Amino acid sequence: MSRGTVVARRYAKALFQIVRDQGLVAETETQLKLIADVLEGNAEIRAFLVAPNITMAQKQQALREAFGDKVSPVVMNMVNLLIERGRESHLSAVLDAYLQIAGEALGRIDAQVMTPTPLGEDEQAKLAAKFSEWLGKEVRITNVVKPELLGGVTVRIGDTLYDGSLRGKLDRLEKMLQTTAV
Repeated sequence: MSRGTVVARRYAKALFQIVRDQGLVAETETQLKLIADVLEGNAEIRAFLVAPNITMAQKQQALREAFGDKVSPVVMNMVNLLIERGRESHLSAVLDAYLQIAGEALGRIDAQVMTPTPLGEDEQAKLAAKFSEWLGKEVRITNVVKPELLGGVTVRIGDTLYDGSLRGKLDRLEKMLQTTAV
């Protein structure tokens, strides 16, 4: 595990413990996603946050004004702490760690499903139900469209990859033929 991942996990664990006691686990997840999406989606904001000529107080004030009442004081305090410690770049890693910690505590897991075309709601529900049955946890699906898969589906849950794509099958067949031809 990299140092950044360990740091992010510590922040996420502390945040989870605070919000769990307040019953704000789901709201905190939504708020962290909002902040991470804004920061990842805007290079100017990221540059602003790492600019050495802008004081920490100015950075914190700008974020407070930008997110205002959309973010709880607990989440804003955590973001401010990341800024104070020069770890604002770790926010997306904190979000990922928070999702994992909250999921473990709530018996839920997130799955990234990659398909060559978008899945319909019923297809996502069937896939989630099947993986929930196998894993014994509630599975939340995020569909990512990857046309290069050609067909089939690839599912990533944590560090495990389930590859049922046509591209994956063709790659495995090619490797098998190369080893037997040698």
